[in-house]
Amino acid sequence: MLSDAQWSELEPLVEACRPKAKTPPQDLQRTLSAILWRHRNGAKWRAIPEELGPWWRGAQIFIRWSRAGVWERLLSLVQERGVQLGMVFLDGTTVR
Repeated sequence: MLSDAQWSELEPLVEACRPKAKTPPQDLQRTLSAILWRHRNGAKWRAIPEELGPWWRGAQIFIRWSRAGVWERLLSLVQERGVQLGMVFLDGTTVR
């Protein structure tokens, strides 16, 4: 889950990258925490804990942002600015 300190660093970058819609996403910190939880645990979308919001909201945001290239832009911004979020993702396809 994203702490408030992590979110305060990440929020301006997310706002700079995300597509602008008529209605902004509800509780974006919680939704991004749900997406991170799902990827950290390798679980299915429906397994996201209820306290992180509806599972379908995280899935919907993740898929839409993937198609729009938001994740790539966000990664570039985070790397450019040297933001340390204390997260590590390991791709299990290369680990035996």
